[in-house]
Amino acid sequence: MTVSVLVPSSLTREAPDKRAATLKLGYVARAAAVFRVDRLIVFPDREGERDATWANGFVETVLRYATTPPYLRKEVWGERDELAYAGILPPLGVLPQTGSGSDDSGSLRHGIVTEVGPERRVWVNCGMQHPIAVRLPDNRDVTEGERVTVRIISRRPVRARLTDDLSPGPTVECMDLLAALDDCDHELSIATAKRGDELTVGRLNTLSERIETGGLCVAFGAPKRGLSAILADHPDVDAGESSSSSFEPGSAPADRFDLWLNAIPRQGTETVRTEEAMFAVLACLQLRK
Repeated sequence: MTVSVLVPSSLTREAPDKRAATLKLGYVARAAAVFRVDRLIVFPDREGERDATWANGFVETVLRYATTPPYLRKEVWGERDELAYAGILPPLGVLPQTGSGSDDSGSLRHGIVTEVGPERRVWVNCGMQHPIAVRLPDNRDVTEGERVTVRIISRRPVRARLTDDLSPGPTVECMDLLAALDDCDHELSIATAKRGDELTVGRLNTLSERIETGGLCVAFGAPKRGLSAILADHPDVDAGESSSSSFEPGSAPADRFDLWLNAIPRQGTETVRTEEAMFAVLACLQLRK
């Protein structure tokens, strides 16, 4: 099952300061890790960013940093203004896909190519004591500084190989909302909305069958700017489609998703924060029958 989550670039538009904005994004990354999200896609919301102090790539940068393994962060990111409060980000603690620990035989690890040598041999920093040497496959070329995934073959001696397998934890991408919906490999695309269809036990049974067989794509809105407002401002949605009544079932904007869902129908607060909604929605949708 492939799981993709879409969040807007205006996600931190109401954060009072950079510290609060960073912590909010840390919980978004944490939710993605807890529920084994494969792709965390940031889609642009230019209208929403106009009211946001922390914009211009801030959301994407912090999420990319949060999902970078700790042993690579210094080399990959150095010092950047957007990461002034990166120290408060909660650790993701992503489990390796195989092996009992992240260094064990069979484990997948992120790495950075530190040196390209002769005879198709390269050295990769993957957080072990020293960079490890791997041999390039005949159909693969890399450059110094490139991020790669390696599979640990043995610990003593240390041996590894490059792989195209997805490494543990979510990958962060930036993509247009409608393009992301077309690009995601999923059976079911869901937009979260307070006015959406209420999630019930019966509906969950139906949804879980589709999710198990074909994957899931879930999109979330921003504070006081839901997906309907974001979609209405999208340049590829005609003005005639984006009236206040156009998000009823059967309308063109609404039909960009398979379902508009309210996963917290009895919410006791005026609003539900995006990071809170992610935990609630993904916890329900990943239940098995």
